[in-house]
Amino acid sequence: MRSVGIKTLNNNLSAYVQFAASGETILITNRDRVVAELGPIQDKRSSDLSDAFLADLVRSGVLTPPLMPSSTPPLKPNPIGNFDDVMKELDECREDR
Repeated sequence: MRSVGIKTLNNNLSAYVQFAASGETILITNRDRVVAELGPIQDKRSSDLSDAFLADLVRSGVLTPPLMPSSTPPLKPNPIGNFDDVMKELDECREDR
């Protein structure tokens, strides 16, 4: 485990990210007080960014995954009727106004 000040981290960020990617945890300090931690991704986290965001939303309860994934796309709704028929029926409903 390493510790690094914010200024040094800012100047050498790519090196510290490489340490974290190799499995090391880096404590980030500000005036000798630990303020953050930089480390490798957790085993349960996906390396794909969009999957990681979705997984965090599911873990926090904001998003609920489907109970049974569907292999077919949703069906398109059946149209009520053609435009002329719908407009004719609408005009008939409005005649008494």
